[in-house]
Amino acid sequence: MTTSPVISPAIKSEREQKLLASVPTGLLIGGEWRDASDDGTFDVHDPATGEVLATLASATSEDAIAALDAADAVQASWARTAPRTRAEILRRAFDLVTERAEDFALLMTLEMGKPLAEARGEVTYGAEFLRWFSEEAVRDYGRYLTTPEGKNKILVQHKPVGPCLLITPWNFPLAMATRKVAPAIAAGCTMVLKPAKLTPLTAQLFAQTMREAGLPAGVLNVVASSSASGISGPLLKDSRLRKVSFTGSTPVGKRLMADAAQNVLRTSMELGGNAPFIVFEDADLDKAVEGAMAAKMRNMGEACTAANRFLVHESLAAEFTRKFAAAMGALTTGRGTDPGTQVGPLIDADARDDIHALVTAAVNAGAIAVSGGAPVDGPGYFYQPTVLANVPNNAAILNQEIFGPVAPVTTFTTEQEAIKLANNTEYGLASYLYSKDFNKLLRVAEQIEFGMVGFNAGVISNAAAPFGGVKQSGLGREGGSEGIAEYTTTQYIGITDPYAR
Repeated sequence: MTTSPVISPAIKSEREQKLLASVPTGLLIGGEWRDASDDGTFDVHDPATGEVLATLASATSEDAIAALDAADAVQASWARTAPRTRAEILRRAFDLVTERAEDFALLMTLEMGKPLAEARGEVTYGAEFLRWFSEEAVRDYGRYLTTPEGKNKILVQHKPVGPCLLITPWNFPLAMATRKVAPAIAAGCTMVLKPAKLTPLTAQLFAQTMREAGLPAGVLNVVASSSASGISGPLLKDSRLRKVSFTGSTPVGKRLMADAAQNVLRTSMELGGNAPFIVFEDADLDKAVEGAMAAKMRNMGEACTAANRFLVHESLAAEFTRKFAAAMGALTTGRGTDPGTQVGPLIDADARDDIHALVTAAVNAGAIAVSGGAPVDGPGYFYQPTVLANVPNNAAILNQEIFGPVAPVTTFTTEQEAIKLANNTEYGLASYLYSKDFNKLLRVAEQIEFGMVGFNAGVISNAAAPFGGVKQSGLGREGGSEGIAEYTTTQYIGITDPYAR
Protein backbone atom coordinates (compact mmCIF):
# COMPACT_ATOMS: atom_id res chain seq x y z
CA MET A 1 0.00 0.00 0.00
CA THR A 2 1.12 3.57 -0.63
CA THR A 3 1.73 5.41 2.62
CA SER A 4 1.28 9.07 3.37
CA PRO A 5 4.50 11.07 3.75
CA VAL A 6 5.70 11.55 7.30
CA ILE A 7 7.20 15.00 7.61
CA SER A 8 9.28 15.92 10.63
CA PRO A 9 8.11 19.09 12.43
CA ALA A 10 11.70 20.33 12.10
CA ILE A 11 11.63 20.60 8.33
CA LYS A 12 15.35 21.13 7.95
CA SER A 13 17.76 19.13 10.07
CA GLU A 14 21.03 20.60 11.31
CA ARG A 15 22.89 18.89 8.47
CA GLU A 16 20.43 20.23 5.92
CA GLN A 17 20.75 23.74 7.33
CA LYS A 18 24.54 23.56 7.22
CA LEU A 19 24.54 22.33 3.62
CA LEU A 20 22.07 24.98 2.47
CA ALA A 21 24.16 27.66 4.17
CA SER A 22 27.21 26.55 2.17
CA VAL A 23 25.54 27.01 -1.22
CA PRO A 24 26.33 30.33 -2.96
CA THR A 25 23.19 32.40 -3.47
CA GLY A 26 24.53 34.96 -5.95
CA LEU A 27 25.25 35.07 -9.66
CA LEU A 28 28.60 33.74 -10.87
CA ILE A 29 29.91 36.25 -13.40
CA GLY A 30 33.56 36.52 -14.37
CA GLY A 31 34.62 34.32 -11.47
CA GLU A 32 32.85 36.38 -8.78
CA TRP A 33 29.60 35.76 -6.94
CA ARG A 34 27.48 38.91 -7.01
CA ASP A 35 23.98 40.18 -6.37
CA ALA A 36 21.52 40.81 -9.17
CA SER A 37 21.82 44.23 -10.78
CA ASP A 38 18.43 45.22 -9.36
CA ASP A 39 18.94 43.30 -6.09
CA GLY A 40 16.06 41.03 -7.07
CA THR A 41 15.68 37.56 -5.54
CA PHE A 42 13.52 34.45 -5.77
CA ASP A 43 12.76 31.59 -3.40
CA VAL A 44 13.50 27.89 -3.85
CA HIS A 45 10.97 25.56 -2.22
CA ASP A 46 11.01 22.04 -0.81
CA PRO A 47 8.37 20.13 -2.84
CA ALA A 48 7.84 17.74 0.07
CA THR A 49 6.60 20.55 2.31
CA GLY A 50 6.20 23.69 0.22
CA GLU A 51 8.52 25.55 2.59
CA VAL A 52 11.31 27.87 1.46
CA LEU A 53 14.76 26.28 1.33
CA ALA A 54 16.81 29.26 0.17
CA THR A 55 16.62 32.65 -1.48
CA LEU A 56 18.80 33.31 -4.55
CA ALA A 57 19.73 36.34 -6.58
CA SER A 58 17.46 36.62 -9.62
CA ALA A 59 19.45 37.60 -12.69
CA THR A 60 18.19 40.36 -14.96
CA SER A 61 18.73 40.87 -18.67
CA GLU A 62 21.57 43.21 -17.74
CA ASP A 63 23.17 40.42 -15.69
CA ALA A 64 22.77 38.01 -18.61
CA ILE A 65 24.72 40.37 -20.89
CA ALA A 66 27.37 40.82 -18.18
CA ALA A 67 27.75 37.03 -18.06
CA LEU A 68 28.17 36.91 -21.83
CA ASP A 69 30.69 39.76 -21.60
CA ALA A 70 32.71 37.62 -19.19
CA ALA A 71 32.43 34.51 -21.37
CA ASP A 72 33.37 36.40 -24.53
CA ALA A 73 36.35 38.07 -22.86
CA VAL A 74 38.07 34.74 -22.14
CA GLN A 75 36.85 32.71 -25.13
CA ALA A 76 39.99 33.17 -27.21
CA SER A 77 42.40 32.32 -24.39
CA TRP A 78 40.30 29.37 -23.25
CA ALA A 79 40.15 27.99 -26.80
CA ARG A 80 43.98 28.08 -26.91
CA THR A 81 44.28 26.24 -23.60
CA ALA A 82 45.93 22.84 -24.05
CA PRO A 83 43.44 19.95 -24.29
CA ARG A 84 45.30 18.17 -21.52
CA THR A 85 44.80 21.15 -19.23
CA ARG A 86 41.08 21.16 -19.91
CA ALA A 87 41.01 17.40 -19.39
CA GLU A 88 42.71 17.62 -16.02
CA ILE A 89 40.28 20.29 -14.81
CA LEU A 90 37.39 18.00 -15.70
CA ARG A 91 39.03 15.05 -13.99
CA ARG A 92 39.59 17.09 -10.82
CA ALA A 93 35.96 18.14 -10.97
CA PHE A 94 34.93 14.47 -11.24
CA ASP A 95 36.97 13.67 -8.15
CA LEU A 96 35.51 16.60 -6.18
CA VAL A 97 31.91 15.80 -7.09
CA THR A 98 32.48 12.16 -6.19
CA GLU A 99 34.03 13.13 -2.86
CA ARG A 100 31.04 15.35 -2.13
CA ALA A 101 28.47 12.86 -3.35
CA GLU A 102 26.43 12.94 -0.15
CA ASP A 103 26.18 16.74 -0.20
CA PHE A 104 25.11 16.81 -3.85
CA ALA A 105 22.62 14.00 -3.25
CA LEU A 106 21.05 15.66 -0.23
CA LEU A 107 20.84 19.02 -1.98
CA MET A 108 19.05 17.46 -4.97
CA THR A 109 16.66 15.64 -2.67
CA LEU A 110 15.83 18.85 -0.85
CA GLU A 111 15.12 20.98 -3.90
CA MET A 112 13.74 18.40 -6.33
CA GLY A 113 12.21 15.80 -4.00
CA LYS A 114 13.72 12.55 -5.26
CA PRO A 115 14.66 9.92 -2.65
CA LEU A 116 18.27 9.95 -1.51
CA ALA A 117 18.93 6.64 -3.28
CA GLU A 118 17.81 8.21 -6.57
CA ALA A 119 19.87 11.31 -5.88
CA ARG A 120 22.98 9.26 -5.18
CA GLY A 121 22.43 7.49 -8.48
CA GLU A 122 22.28 10.85 -10.23
CA VAL A 123 25.55 11.94 -8.67
CA THR A 124 27.22 8.83 -10.07
CA TYR A 125 25.61 9.35 -13.47
CA GLY A 126 26.25 13.09 -13.57
CA ALA A 127 29.86 12.85 -12.43
CA GLU A 128 30.58 10.36 -15.18
CA PHE A 129 30.10 13.06 -17.82
CA LEU A 130 32.99 14.94 -16.22
CA ARG A 131 35.21 11.87 -16.38
CA TRP A 132 34.06 10.85 -19.88
CA PHE A 133 34.70 14.25 -21.42
CA SER A 134 38.00 14.59 -19.57
CA GLU A 135 39.03 11.61 -21.69
CA GLU A 136 37.41 12.92 -24.87
CA ALA A 137 39.06 16.34 -24.56
CA VAL A 138 42.36 15.00 -25.89
CA ARG A 139 40.75 12.84 -28.60
CA ASP A 140 38.94 15.38 -30.74
CA TYR A 141 40.46 14.17 -34.01
CA GLY A 142 40.79 16.06 -37.28
CA ARG A 143 42.20 14.56 -40.50
CA TYR A 144 44.77 15.10 -43.24
CA LEU A 145 44.40 13.48 -46.64
CA THR A 146 44.96 13.81 -50.36
CA THR A 147 42.19 14.91 -52.71
CA PRO A 148 40.91 12.18 -55.05
CA GLU A 149 42.63 13.70 -58.10
CA GLY A 150 45.89 13.96 -56.16
CA LYS A 151 46.54 17.66 -56.66
CA ASN A 152 45.85 19.01 -53.18
CA LYS A 153 45.85 18.10 -49.52
CA ILE A 154 42.86 18.39 -47.24
CA LEU A 155 43.36 19.50 -43.63
CA VAL A 156 40.28 19.32 -41.38
CA GLN A 157 40.33 20.65 -37.85
CA HIS A 158 37.70 21.09 -35.15
CA LYS A 159 37.45 24.44 -33.41
CA PRO A 160 35.32 25.45 -30.41
CA VAL A 161 32.03 26.94 -31.54
CA GLY A 162 32.36 29.84 -29.09
CA PRO A 163 30.31 31.19 -26.17
CA CYS A 164 27.33 28.96 -25.36
CA LEU A 165 24.04 29.41 -23.54
CA LEU A 166 23.19 26.26 -21.59
CA ILE A 167 19.64 25.95 -20.25
CA THR A 168 18.99 23.03 -17.91
CA PRO A 169 15.73 21.52 -16.58
CA TRP A 170 14.64 20.95 -12.99
CA ASN A 171 14.40 17.15 -12.99
CA PHE A 172 18.11 16.22 -13.03
CA PRO A 173 19.78 19.25 -11.43
CA LEU A 174 23.33 17.86 -11.53
CA ALA A 175 23.40 15.51 -14.51
CA MET A 176 21.85 17.97 -16.95
CA ALA A 177 24.47 20.55 -15.95
CA THR A 178 27.43 18.18 -16.26
CA ARG A 179 26.11 16.74 -19.54
CA LYS A 180 26.31 20.21 -21.11
CA VAL A 181 29.16 21.87 -19.21
CA ALA A 182 31.65 19.00 -19.52
CA PRO A 183 31.70 18.75 -23.35
CA ALA A 184 31.75 22.54 -23.66
CA ILE A 185 34.84 22.67 -21.45
CA ALA A 186 36.44 19.78 -23.30
CA ALA A 187 35.89 21.51 -26.66
CA GLY A 188 37.22 24.86 -25.45
CA CYS A 189 33.95 26.82 -25.21
CA THR A 190 32.94 29.36 -22.60
CA MET A 191 29.45 29.28 -21.14
CA VAL A 192 26.51 31.03 -19.58
CA LEU A 193 24.52 28.47 -17.59
CA LYS A 194 20.86 29.15 -16.80
CA PRO A 195 19.59 26.52 -14.33
CA ALA A 196 15.87 25.89 -13.79
CA LYS A 197 14.35 28.26 -11.25
CA LEU A 198 12.73 25.34 -9.42
CA THR A 199 16.04 23.55 -8.72
CA PRO A 200 19.01 25.95 -9.05
CA LEU A 201 20.85 25.09 -5.84
CA THR A 202 22.68 22.06 -7.22
CA ALA A 203 23.98 24.11 -10.16
CA GLN A 204 25.23 26.75 -7.72
CA LEU A 205 27.19 24.15 -5.75
CA PHE A 206 28.45 22.55 -8.97
CA ALA A 207 29.71 25.88 -10.29
CA GLN A 208 31.57 26.48 -7.05
CA THR A 209 33.08 23.02 -7.37
CA MET A 210 34.24 23.74 -10.93
CA ARG A 211 36.02 26.86 -9.69
CA GLU A 212 37.74 24.77 -7.01
CA ALA A 213 38.77 22.29 -9.71
CA GLY A 214 40.73 25.07 -11.42
CA LEU A 215 38.34 26.32 -14.10
CA PRO A 216 39.47 29.87 -15.00
CA ALA A 217 37.24 32.82 -14.20
CA GLY A 218 34.71 33.63 -16.88
CA VAL A 219 34.69 30.21 -18.56
CA LEU A 220 31.55 29.16 -16.66
CA ASN A 221 29.07 31.84 -15.63
CA VAL A 222 25.83 31.00 -13.82
CA VAL A 223 22.74 33.20 -13.88
CA ALA A 224 19.84 31.71 -11.98
CA SER A 225 16.68 33.74 -12.48
CA SER A 226 12.94 33.77 -11.95
CA SER A 227 12.60 34.89 -15.59
CA ALA A 228 13.84 32.44 -18.21
CA SER A 229 13.00 34.76 -21.11
CA GLY A 230 14.76 37.63 -19.39
CA ILE A 231 17.97 35.63 -19.72
CA SER A 232 17.56 33.87 -23.05
CA GLY A 233 15.97 36.78 -24.91
CA PRO A 234 18.86 39.26 -24.91
CA LEU A 235 21.52 36.55 -25.20
CA LEU A 236 20.00 34.98 -28.32
CA LYS A 237 19.95 38.41 -29.96
CA ASP A 238 23.65 39.01 -29.23
CA SER A 239 25.95 38.05 -32.11
CA ARG A 240 28.71 37.01 -29.71
CA LEU A 241 26.67 34.00 -28.59
CA ARG A 242 27.30 31.08 -30.95
CA LYS A 243 25.33 28.17 -29.52
CA VAL A 244 22.33 27.33 -27.36
CA SER A 245 21.77 23.96 -25.72
CA PHE A 246 18.38 23.41 -24.12
CA THR A 247 16.72 20.55 -22.27
CA GLY A 248 13.03 20.99 -21.58
CA SER A 249 9.62 21.02 -23.17
CA THR A 250 9.01 20.94 -26.91
CA PRO A 251 6.98 24.20 -27.01
CA VAL A 252 9.78 26.13 -25.27
CA GLY A 253 12.38 24.45 -27.47
CA LYS A 254 10.54 25.56 -30.59
CA ARG A 255 10.50 29.17 -29.39
CA LEU A 256 14.21 29.06 -28.62
CA MET A 257 14.97 27.58 -32.04
CA ALA A 258 13.00 30.35 -33.71
CA ASP A 259 14.90 32.99 -31.74
CA ALA A 260 18.23 31.25 -32.40
CA ALA A 261 17.55 31.31 -36.13
CA GLN A 262 17.93 35.09 -36.21
CA ASN A 263 21.67 34.75 -35.57
CA VAL A 264 21.94 31.27 -37.16
CA LEU A 265 23.09 29.74 -33.88
CA ARG A 266 24.13 26.15 -33.39
CA THR A 267 21.34 24.47 -31.43
CA SER A 268 21.07 21.31 -29.39
CA MET A 269 17.53 20.52 -28.30
CA GLU A 270 16.61 17.67 -25.96
CA LEU A 271 12.85 18.02 -25.75
CA GLY A 272 9.78 16.02 -24.77
CA GLY A 273 9.29 12.27 -24.87
CA ASN A 274 6.49 9.71 -25.07
CA ALA A 275 8.41 6.47 -24.67
CA PRO A 276 6.71 3.17 -25.57
CA PHE A 277 7.52 0.08 -23.50
CA ILE A 278 6.65 -2.88 -25.73
CA VAL A 279 6.27 -6.36 -24.23
CA PHE A 280 6.04 -9.07 -26.90
CA GLU A 281 4.40 -12.43 -26.37
CA ASP A 282 7.74 -14.25 -25.98
CA ALA A 283 9.16 -11.84 -23.36
CA ASP A 284 10.39 -13.00 -19.97
CA LEU A 285 7.47 -11.64 -17.95
CA ASP A 286 9.28 -11.14 -14.65
CA LYS A 287 12.19 -9.35 -16.34
CA ALA A 288 9.70 -7.22 -18.25
CA VAL A 289 8.02 -6.15 -15.02
CA GLU A 290 11.41 -5.43 -13.46
CA GLY A 291 12.35 -3.38 -16.51
CA ALA A 292 9.01 -1.59 -16.44
CA MET A 293 9.62 -0.49 -12.87
CA ALA A 294 13.05 0.86 -13.83
CA ALA A 295 11.85 2.56 -17.00
CA LYS A 296 8.81 4.11 -15.29
CA MET A 297 10.02 4.93 -11.80
CA ARG A 298 13.54 6.21 -12.38
CA ASN A 299 13.34 9.74 -11.01
CA MET A 300 9.72 8.96 -10.03
CA GLY A 301 8.70 9.11 -13.67
CA GLU A 302 9.88 12.71 -13.97
CA ALA A 303 12.22 11.99 -16.86
CA CYS A 304 11.93 12.51 -20.59
CA THR A 305 13.12 8.92 -21.06
CA ALA A 306 10.50 7.48 -18.69
CA ALA A 307 8.25 4.81 -20.17
CA ASN A 308 5.03 6.63 -20.92
CA ARG A 309 2.96 3.95 -22.70
CA PHE A 310 3.03 0.24 -21.88
CA LEU A 311 2.10 -1.73 -24.99
CA VAL A 312 1.67 -5.37 -23.96
CA HIS A 313 0.76 -8.34 -26.14
CA GLU A 314 -2.80 -9.37 -25.40
CA SER A 315 -1.73 -12.83 -24.25
CA LEU A 316 0.39 -11.35 -21.42
CA ALA A 317 -1.49 -8.18 -20.59
CA ALA A 318 -3.52 -9.42 -17.64
CA GLU A 319 -0.62 -11.08 -15.83
CA PHE A 320 1.81 -8.27 -16.65
CA THR A 321 -0.61 -5.65 -15.34
CA ARG A 322 -1.28 -7.62 -12.14
CA LYS A 323 2.42 -8.02 -11.33
CA PHE A 324 3.27 -4.47 -12.38
CA ALA A 325 0.49 -3.00 -10.24
CA ALA A 326 1.58 -5.07 -7.24
CA ALA A 327 5.13 -3.77 -7.57
CA MET A 328 3.97 -0.17 -7.97
CA GLY A 329 1.52 -0.42 -5.10
CA ALA A 330 4.23 -1.72 -2.75
CA LEU A 331 6.31 1.46 -3.11
CA THR A 332 6.55 3.79 -0.11
CA THR A 333 5.87 7.47 -0.69
CA GLY A 334 7.45 10.12 1.49
CA ARG A 335 9.93 12.94 1.83
CA GLY A 336 13.12 11.97 0.01
CA THR A 337 15.22 12.24 3.16
CA ASP A 338 13.04 9.82 5.14
CA PRO A 339 14.45 6.27 5.53
CA GLY A 340 12.60 3.81 3.36
CA THR A 341 11.17 6.39 0.97
CA GLN A 342 11.02 5.10 -2.60
CA VAL A 343 8.81 7.75 -4.18
CA GLY A 344 9.20 11.43 -3.39
CA PRO A 345 6.93 14.35 -4.23
CA LEU A 346 6.28 15.78 -7.65
CA ILE A 347 7.98 19.09 -8.33
CA ASP A 348 4.98 21.34 -7.63
CA ALA A 349 1.22 21.51 -7.27
CA ASP A 350 0.66 22.15 -10.97
CA ALA A 351 2.54 18.98 -11.90
CA ARG A 352 0.48 16.91 -9.45
CA ASP A 353 -2.79 18.42 -10.63
CA ASP A 354 -1.96 17.93 -14.32
CA ILE A 355 -1.19 14.26 -13.74
CA HIS A 356 -4.38 13.71 -11.78
CA ALA A 357 -6.37 15.35 -14.57
CA LEU A 358 -4.87 12.87 -17.08
CA VAL A 359 -5.66 9.93 -14.81
CA THR A 360 -9.20 11.13 -14.18
CA ALA A 361 -9.87 11.61 -17.89
CA ALA A 362 -8.55 8.13 -18.68
CA VAL A 363 -10.72 6.52 -15.99
CA ASN A 364 -13.76 8.43 -17.22
CA ALA A 365 -13.01 7.05 -20.71
CA GLY A 366 -13.02 3.45 -19.45
CA ALA A 367 -9.56 2.82 -17.96
CA ILE A 368 -9.28 0.99 -14.65
CA ALA A 369 -6.94 2.14 -11.84
CA VAL A 370 -5.45 -1.19 -10.76
CA SER A 371 -3.23 0.62 -8.24
CA GLY A 372 -3.14 4.22 -7.03
CA GLY A 373 -5.07 6.78 -8.99
CA ALA A 374 -5.11 9.76 -6.63
CA PRO A 375 -2.97 12.39 -4.91
CA VAL A 376 -1.65 11.61 -1.43
CA ASP A 377 -3.26 13.61 1.37
CA GLY A 378 -1.09 15.91 3.44
CA PRO A 379 1.62 18.50 2.80
CA GLY A 380 3.76 18.45 -0.31
CA TYR A 381 2.99 17.41 -3.87
CA PHE A 382 2.72 13.62 -3.67
CA TYR A 383 0.90 11.26 -6.03
CA GLN A 384 0.23 7.56 -5.60
CA PRO A 385 2.18 5.24 -7.92
CA THR A 386 -0.51 4.28 -10.40
CA VAL A 387 -1.13 1.57 -13.00
CA LEU A 388 -4.06 1.99 -15.38
CA ALA A 389 -5.45 -0.98 -17.35
CA ASN A 390 -7.73 -1.03 -20.39
CA VAL A 391 -6.64 2.44 -21.45
CA PRO A 392 -8.34 3.45 -24.73
CA ASN A 393 -5.93 4.18 -27.56
CA ASN A 394 -7.36 7.67 -27.97
CA ALA A 395 -6.89 8.63 -24.31
CA ALA A 396 -4.94 11.85 -23.76
CA ILE A 397 -2.66 10.09 -21.28
CA LEU A 398 -1.20 8.05 -24.16
CA ASN A 399 -0.45 11.15 -26.20
CA GLN A 400 1.01 13.48 -23.58
CA GLU A 401 4.20 13.23 -21.55
CA ILE A 402 3.02 12.18 -18.08
CA PHE A 403 6.14 13.12 -16.07
CA GLY A 404 5.09 11.28 -12.96
CA PRO A 405 4.48 7.84 -11.36
CA VAL A 406 1.61 6.81 -13.60
CA ALA A 407 1.73 3.86 -16.04
CA PRO A 408 -1.05 3.37 -18.62
CA VAL A 409 -1.27 -0.15 -20.09
CA THR A 410 -2.81 -0.98 -23.45
CA THR A 411 -2.63 -4.07 -25.66
CA PHE A 412 -1.68 -5.14 -29.16
CA THR A 413 -2.07 -8.29 -31.22
CA THR A 414 0.59 -8.28 -33.94
CA GLU A 415 4.14 -7.01 -34.31
CA GLN A 416 3.07 -4.48 -36.94
CA GLU A 417 0.31 -3.20 -34.69
CA ALA A 418 2.85 -2.66 -31.90
CA ILE A 419 5.10 -0.72 -34.27
CA LYS A 420 2.19 1.42 -35.44
CA LEU A 421 1.11 2.19 -31.88
CA ALA A 422 4.68 3.01 -30.85
CA ASN A 423 5.12 5.44 -33.73
CA ASN A 424 1.74 7.08 -33.15
CA THR A 425 3.28 10.12 -31.44
CA GLU A 426 4.96 13.35 -32.42
CA TYR A 427 7.85 12.46 -30.12
CA GLY A 428 10.78 10.13 -30.70
CA LEU A 429 13.23 10.02 -27.80
CA ALA A 430 13.48 6.72 -25.88
CA SER A 431 11.80 3.35 -26.37
CA TYR A 432 12.00 -0.07 -24.72
CA LEU A 433 11.49 -3.52 -26.27
CA TYR A 434 11.14 -6.85 -24.44
CA SER A 435 11.46 -10.14 -26.31
CA LYS A 436 13.65 -13.26 -26.30
CA ASP A 437 13.91 -13.09 -30.10
CA PHE A 438 16.91 -10.91 -30.96
CA ASN A 439 16.02 -10.78 -34.64
CA LYS A 440 12.60 -9.43 -33.70
CA LEU A 441 14.21 -6.77 -31.51
CA LEU A 442 16.44 -5.66 -34.38
CA ARG A 443 13.59 -5.75 -36.84
CA VAL A 444 11.36 -3.59 -34.66
CA ALA A 445 14.18 -1.20 -33.79
CA GLU A 446 14.68 -0.58 -37.50
CA GLN A 447 11.03 0.43 -37.87
CA ILE A 448 10.28 2.50 -34.79
CA GLU A 449 11.06 6.22 -34.90
CA PHE A 450 13.09 6.82 -31.76
CA GLY A 451 16.61 8.07 -31.16
CA MET A 452 17.27 5.50 -28.42
CA VAL A 453 16.09 1.91 -28.04
CA GLY A 454 16.54 -0.41 -25.08
CA PHE A 455 16.64 -4.17 -25.68
CA ASN A 456 15.41 -5.95 -22.54
CA ALA A 457 16.69 -3.03 -20.49
CA GLY A 458 14.74 -0.39 -18.60
CA VAL A 459 17.57 2.14 -18.17
CA ILE A 460 19.83 2.94 -21.12
CA SER A 461 21.28 6.43 -20.48
CA ASN A 462 25.08 6.44 -20.27
CA ALA A 463 27.75 9.11 -20.61
CA ALA A 464 29.47 7.04 -23.30
CA ALA A 465 26.33 6.81 -25.45
CA PRO A 466 24.76 9.47 -27.72
CA PHE A 467 21.61 10.73 -25.99
CA GLY A 468 18.93 12.38 -28.12
CA GLY A 469 15.80 11.96 -30.16
CA VAL A 470 14.07 12.51 -33.49
CA LYS A 471 10.88 14.25 -34.60
CA GLN A 472 9.68 16.70 -31.94
CA SER A 473 11.94 15.22 -29.29
CA GLY A 474 14.68 17.47 -30.59
CA LEU A 475 17.98 17.42 -32.42
CA GLY A 476 21.63 16.95 -31.61
CA ARG A 477 23.19 14.44 -29.24
CA GLU A 478 24.67 14.62 -25.74
CA GLY A 479 27.20 12.11 -24.47
CA GLY A 480 29.45 9.75 -26.41
CA SER A 481 31.88 11.01 -29.01
CA GLU A 482 28.95 12.87 -30.55
CA GLY A 483 28.63 15.01 -27.43
CA ILE A 484 31.81 17.01 -27.94
CA ALA A 485 31.09 17.45 -31.65
CA GLU A 486 28.03 19.53 -30.71
CA TYR A 487 30.43 22.17 -29.33
CA THR A 488 32.81 22.35 -32.27
CA THR A 489 32.80 23.71 -35.79
CA THR A 490 34.62 22.06 -38.66
CA GLN A 491 37.21 24.04 -40.59
CA TYR A 492 38.65 22.82 -43.89
CA ILE A 493 42.00 24.08 -45.10
CA GLY A 494 42.99 23.37 -48.70
CA ILE A 495 46.72 22.92 -49.28
CA THR A 496 48.58 22.56 -52.53
CA ASP A 497 50.01 19.06 -52.62
CA PRO A 498 53.81 19.44 -52.22
CA TYR A 499 54.27 16.48 -54.60
CA ALA A 500 51.88 17.74 -57.30
CA ARG A 501 53.42 18.72 -60.68
